[in-house]
Amino acid sequence: MNIQKELLSLLDEILGLNGRAASFSADTPLLGAIPELDSMAVVAIITSLEERFGLVVEDDEIEGSTFATVGSLVDFVSGKLDS
Repeated sequence: MNIQKELLSLLDEILGLNGRAASFSADTPLLGAIPELDSMAVVAIITSLEERFGLVVEDDEIEGSTFATVGSLVDFVSGKLDS
């Protein structure tokens, strides 16, 4: 499974980016850089991550740094899948 590809698809869908996420790289900033990524979108992304990847995100695991870039979010999901 290509986590980054799945994650970009999820971001595009939830944030309504109309395909813009396909051009994102691991260094693409997210939180604070994409207006569509507000607090409600973060909740929707977390819920979708849990459903799509079959993982559980605890409240104390949610930090702004997780959503800093595409790469940091991919790393978070990878870490959850490895544990």
